Amino acid sequence: MHEKSLAELSSALHSKAISSVELTELYLKRVEQHDGTLNSFITVTPELALEQARAADARLADGTAGPLTGIPIAHKDLFCTRGVRTSCGSKMLDNFIAPYESAITQRLLDAGTVMLGKTNMDEFAMGSSNESSFYGPVRNPWDTRRIPGGSSGGSAAAVAARLCAAATGTDTGGSIRQPAGFTGITGLKPTYGRLSRWGMIAYASSLDQGGPMARSAEDCAMLMQAMAGFDERDSTSVDQPVPDYSAELNKPLAGLRVGLPREYFAEGLDASIADVIGAAITQLQALGAEVKDISLPNAELAIPAYYVIASAEASSNLSRFDGVRFGYRCENPTDLNDLYLRSRAEGFGDEVKRRIMVGTYALSAGYYDAYYLQAQKIRRMIKNDFMAAFDEVDVILSPTSPAPAFALGEKIDDPVNLYLTDIYTITANLAGIPGIALPAGFASGLPVGMQLLGRYFSEPQLLNIAHQYQQATDWHTRTPAGLEEH
Repeated sequence: MHEKSLAELSSALHSKAISSVELTELYLKRVEQHDGTLNSFITVTPELALEQARAADARLADGTAGPLTGIPIAHKDLFCTRGVRTSCGSKMLDNFIAPYESAITQRLLDAGTVMLGKTNMDEFAMGSSNESSFYGPVRNPWDTRRIPGGSSGGSAAAVAARLCAAATGTDTGGSIRQPAGFTGITGLKPTYGRLSRWGMIAYASSLDQGGPMARSAEDCAMLMQAMAGFDERDSTSVDQPVPDYSAELNKPLAGLRVGLPREYFAEGLDASIADVIGAAITQLQALGAEVKDISLPNAELAIPAYYVIASAEASSNLSRFDGVRFGYRCENPTDLNDLYLRSRAEGFGDEVKRRIMVGTYALSAGYYDAYYLQAQKIRRMIKNDFMAAFDEVDVILSPTSPAPAFALGEKIDDPVNLYLTDIYTITANLAGIPGIALPAGFASGLPVGMQLLGRYFSEPQLLNIAHQYQQATDWHTRTPAGLEEH
């Protein structure tokens, strides 16, 4: 049953072939069996999950159930969940019990989903490998000596290992798409503002966006239907009607114009990745797509611009964690200054401290114009590059990462090298456009992800292309060795 898609699980639940309680117990058993190795969960909530499953079964019995009713999922541990620890992967929030539900988790609760628990993540979503978590690194189900990607690595690993039917993630610079690519699942980063950020603990407010992580584009479409919508509590939420995300899944790709940015297929791309993506492009052409070379001339400036902007916003957002109002507090402070200094020094990990320091420097007097303001100008140039490209093509295709998942510890002492693993994904966050990552094959036994980027609010089109590709291939159905059986 754990190998079935969301649509298949929904059908089984509605036909009474299985109950939500039975399905939830199945996934909880898989978590117990396999997560000791993977470390994909920070918190597992069996009692709450079974309570929600019983409520789902009641809805299924009385005819008020929806498509997602009774399906067990997991949430990245930066979505506030009422009465359940929300740690953000940090010692700073190890004891934080959220008194309210985030907008996205509430929408999924209203849709009838069952929460199995909260997934591991890079601390405060700062990282590309899921090694900065206070709770230890997550391991890639395809090779437990390797990273699953980050910061949504726990969600990606849990979905890939079939420990949950789907999961939520967040994407600030590729944190849904990059781990999806590394673990062989499908992950969608929606247009900025499409999903509410209310109750989602902030890293970089102008870049953060929640989204679904699941086995297939069809599954992501079902999740998006429940997750999307305007929220007046979020000042960045877009008041725009929610389309039917599944309506265009079966639309043929004849005449689709696909752009290949030459900057993403240049030096630095691993040859094995290029071969896999080349085969995926050929498959899309066989489905009717037309391919065209394009240029995103300012793409090389994305990494420095992103890390200035993201670090500056992180410095501002994390200033609230001071040992006074909530979160970690040092023991026996001598005075208020000592309380602030030691609470933050002891509560934050190295990567978070590094980005706070970079961001504070970039915002300081005398450096604001030289760094932050210039980074914002580059951001506009990158957005303009995309708008010009979309005058020529419908979507843009690239790898999600320049190389397959690397070994645990390989880049932990070289943060700049680690940052470069996001080189193909961060431009979408700077521009605010949507992107989807989906499995395109394997290199050296490890999954390879393909990324599709589109115009603002073109999620239905991205899901359509991904679904048509997945109808013609079986990469998204593959399960890591040793995890196929119950």
